[in-house]
Amino acid sequence: MDIRNLIIAAVVGAVAGAGVAYVISGDGDRNGGRDGDGNGDRNGDRDMEVVAQGISAIPGQKGGQDMFGPYEVVADWPQDISELPGNEGWTWGAGQSVFAESPDRIYLLHRGTLPNIERPQAAVYADVGPALSFPVAQLPFRNASVGIRSSLPGALDGDDTDRGESGVDHLWQYCLVVVNREGEIIETWTQWDSLFRRPHYVTINPYDPEKHVWVVDDYRHAIFKFTNDGSELVQTLGTPNESGADESHFFRPTFMAFLDDSFFVADGYANTRVVKFDSDGNYLMSWGEAGDAPNETRPGYMNNVHGVAVDVQTRRVFVNDRANNRVQIFTENGEYLDEWSFGPEPTDIHLFYIGADNVLWAADRATTKILGYDLEGNFLYSWGVFGEFPGGQWGTHGLSVDQEGNFYIAEVGNGRVQKFVPRPGARPETMVGRPVYAAWE
Repeated sequence: MDIRNLIIAAVVGAVAGAGVAYVISGDGDRNGGRDGDGNGDRNGDRDMEVVAQGISAIPGQKGGQDMFGPYEVVADWPQDISELPGNEGWTWGAGQSVFAESPDRIYLLHRGTLPNIERPQAAVYADVGPALSFPVAQLPFRNASVGIRSSLPGALDGDDTDRGESGVDHLWQYCLVVVNREGEIIETWTQWDSLFRRPHYVTINPYDPEKHVWVVDDYRHAIFKFTNDGSELVQTLGTPNESGADESHFFRPTFMAFLDDSFFVADGYANTRVVKFDSDGNYLMSWGEAGDAPNETRPGYMNNVHGVAVDVQTRRVFVNDRANNRVQIFTENGEYLDEWSFGPEPTDIHLFYIGADNVLWAADRATTKILGYDLEGNFLYSWGVFGEFPGGQWGTHGLSVDQEGNFYIAEVGNGRVQKFVPRPGARPETMVGRPVYAAWE
């Protein structure tokens, strides 16, 4: 490689996360357009080059913008729950989580259902104040997750009447369903609706050939393990309906991550720790102390532990210290190693994931971005746009990738799950990494 290419490569590489790199002079003299060889004929300008290297998802793309990054959204996916016989009046509640066991079997986790109504006509609310109307133009008309009339549950210690009337404002049904690659509903796990109170996360241990399904329920303070077909509850971690911070209790746990011989629980909204279990679910240890949000800087002190992921190569554990806008990195036994910030407010990271690309991909609820970082914390790429239209996002709270590279998100705000497929010609490095491993492949 000659010096010109070396300069180009160095500058482009240095600012890859910024979007565009410019190399102004091939000979490195940065003479800014003056006659390059000094003889006044300006032939030296041939020695001067302005090289622009974009990092759009599609190399050489002319026009457009990466609203959906390297993906195209699959419109009208999945089948709406209102299409099931007898359920015409109800649609999805808050989209909590999604897990792709394979391209043909995807688990969708919602907080029950909400009334299936059309967007209301705009009305003026003069009795509330001047110049007020609802719905607000160009914005979604309903928040499926937050508000006095939104998806269940209500207050932790309440009876859910603070969210309205059952059968009118909400209906607790169809919390966990399974769809195929076309989005057709192939299983409804309604037999477990009464077990759940606030199902938060669904996953499968990639090292489990029997593909047991795990559901974290933060209001139950428990984690439930089911057979793959949902016919049997085979294990419960934590003591349902009892909060605590010992080896048999959680306090609003949120997420899980697996190594080949152990797994980790982010515990949680109220507790401020990570809990480690062996692969059979036996308690091993925990770490973490209550911090002073939102500006906690001490290692191992956390607030709202709302995400955990592992680097299977080094066995490092990445913990989302959500209320302090940072990721903390530990050994598998809780020794602090490093950290980095996701940026100042309004940053609000819901969760993150590490796939086979060794990139940490995070979903920011506040900025509506999917963010990519290398495992040393260097920012690489982002995409995302707010909206309720196909491909837009509002409150991405779950994400998953299948073995074909299809990408899925669950949204609490919009109350839905979406599927994205790779755009033809998209740069692989801009795509969320496929799963590191699956025992059933």
